[in-house]
Amino acid sequence: MKKYFLTGLLVWIPIGITLWVLNLVVSTLDQTLLLLPIDWTPEKLLGFHVLGLGTILSLLVVLITGLLVRNVLGQHLLRYWEGLLLRIPVVNSIYKSVKQVSDTLLSSDGQAFRKVLLVRYPHPESWALAFQTSIPGDVKQQFPEEYVGVFIPTAPSPVNGFYFYVRKADTIELDMSVDVALKTIISMGVVAQDASTLNPSMHKLPTNKLD
Repeated sequence: MKKYFLTGLLVWIPIGITLWVLNLVVSTLDQTLLLLPIDWTPEKLLGFHVLGLGTILSLLVVLITGLLVRNVLGQHLLRYWEGLLLRIPVVNSIYKSVKQVSDTLLSSDGQAFRKVLLVRYPHPESWALAFQTSIPGDVKQQFPEEYVGVFIPTAPSPVNGFYFYVRKADTIELDMSVDVALKTIISMGVVAQDASTLNPSMHKLPTNKLD
């Protein structure tokens, strides 16, 4: 009886959590309907709430914004809007910081999380998956040899983690995609890439680096 119960849980827990997350996302995005005039809301026009309409509206707004910014007029308006925000105290520092992070992470020519590394953490006898980031120029000048910036995410929530500077010679670059590394971290190693899908040269880690 116990094994049947556990088997049932293994089926329903992922389904339940997935539905809960989707409902949370859709319900949150539906709040964008509050930006519409009261007379234009679905409740006013149709007499009932339409689940997911706000999500569709949000996606359309994002898509239309992207289309507009791609032309000369849209870029001019964007520069004007950014210039306005950058003139407001406090708001300018928040906007600038968030924009730098989003540009780095989402831009197709950004350099964030381009490589997956193995670094010694939390002590010299253990290794952790990390993503190579960048080092500010002023910081890089302080190092006598080549260092790299690394972000070590925590499991199972990779949005939190630690940012370090480590010697490049003390890291091992993996032939692993960022998606696979994130999946491994989120699942705490339960869902891991099979060794046969890696580059043959990476099947065995250099022994001199693991000593």
